[in-house]
Amino acid sequence: MTAVCVMVLGTTSGAGKSWLTTALCRHYARQGMKVAPFKAQNMSNNARVVGGPGGALGEIGSAQYFQALAARAEPEVRMNPLLLKPEADTRSQVVLMGQVSEELSTMPWRGRSEKVWPAITAALDALREENDVVVIEGAGSPAEINLHASDIVNMRIARHAQARCLLVTDIDRGGAFAHLYGTWALLPADERALIKGFVLNKFRGDATLLAPGPQMLQDLTGVPTVATLPMWGQHGLPEEDGVFDDRTLASGAVQTTIAVIAWPRISNLDEFQPLKNVPGVRLVWARTPADCAGADWIVLPGSKATVADLAWLRAQGLDQAVAEHAALGGAVLGICGGLQMLGEALIDTHGIDGNAPGLGLLPLVTAFDPQKTVRHTQARFSALAGPWSALSGVETAGYEIHHGQTAQHPAMAAKGDVAREVIPGLAWQNAAGNVLGCYLHGLFEDPRVLHALFGASAPTLESVFDGLADFLQSHVEPGVLDALIQPD
Repeated sequence: MTAVCVMVLGTTSGAGKSWLTTALCRHYARQGMKVAPFKAQNMSNNARVVGGPGGALGEIGSAQYFQALAARAEPEVRMNPLLLKPEADTRSQVVLMGQVSEELSTMPWRGRSEKVWPAITAALDALREENDVVVIEGAGSPAEINLHASDIVNMRIARHAQARCLLVTDIDRGGAFAHLYGTWALLPADERALIKGFVLNKFRGDATLLAPGPQMLQDLTGVPTVATLPMWGQHGLPEEDGVFDDRTLASGAVQTTIAVIAWPRISNLDEFQPLKNVPGVRLVWARTPADCAGADWIVLPGSKATVADLAWLRAQGLDQAVAEHAALGGAVLGICGGLQMLGEALIDTHGIDGNAPGLGLLPLVTAFDPQKTVRHTQARFSALAGPWSALSGVETAGYEIHHGQTAQHPAMAAKGDVAREVIPGLAWQNAAGNVLGCYLHGLFEDPRVLHALFGASAPTLESVFDGLADFLQSHVEPGVLDALIQPD
């Protein structure tokens, strides 16, 4: 079996590539086909733990993880062979086939492409041999002419797979026809030939008012506009690239306001998506102390640059906001990097992240370690006090991705100031019971945790995936999706 490849390209970042790829994965899976997603290179600090060669666990971008679930496939590292995790504006940790590569992380960006290309094509070719359809997601725009020579994620992949490509644009931004035409025009002739359809995404209003634009565009390019997708308020998938919606309110009167600190290198923010759909919960992305005013919970999320984000937190005055909230008995939750910040000190003897004093809300110390912890984890909370008592005895499952190990601060422990270890080696609570730190990602994706904390549940991923496929099918021109996978 050699899979047909359908590829989703975008005129810009944020055009809608990720959710459209997810919808296509579920659409073809519902036709009884064996489907896999693929993205050659993803740049994101949202990552998931999946299987790799020889049973080793590794990381892929969260978008490909969800796309695999939509395809009814087991997520694995071949689906995103290269993951770049930004640590600063000019530096990223490079993850190849699920594993951190120090060599690639220190290599000049332009010199990296040829080094990784064999691994990328091998992963794609292997997926093609095992599936009926591979749905490929591009990155950014395929018409970045300054990057074309070193491209490994857009048209070079499309040519390698002879993919049938859809080019999607965000019409809500304005200039959609120019974006589509300009992208097409900047591609070489052999790459233009792979573009089989244009997609207008996030359209508001009466689609008949677009005429004669689509036909004029087709006359210029020979490419039809195959779908006009209406603006969709909440498709149910987390954002791929960052925090875009500042405030989210689910149905019902507000009972709990949760402020999640949105520092610059926030990681795994997708794990908060279920909170957007819990009745009575108001989710706020906090960048200033004012954003935390009136919050019931303050959450310190994961970070790809813990010490740098801790410095940013202090520069914004958010450290005081968190301390004052905790002093008044307000609930504070730290997850992974957020847990590390809650302690007394962060110690780095290996040049991983840096040294810094912590916020001092838990009597813990974290030592950064070159060895990265990447694993699935199942655990049970022991008895908890205070606002987190509802989690007492709750079993949960999630994943860990972190450098560093955390333990009781020896000097403070000697004085009797200890944190209660509520999951061995993974979670601690302060004596007052209102501050909880945990290494486990994915808590709010576990229905058992949501039910314990809120007595409620969020929509299942299966319903989200089916909703995406239904939405796509109802707005694509008849026959287009079937035609994309027909033999030449």
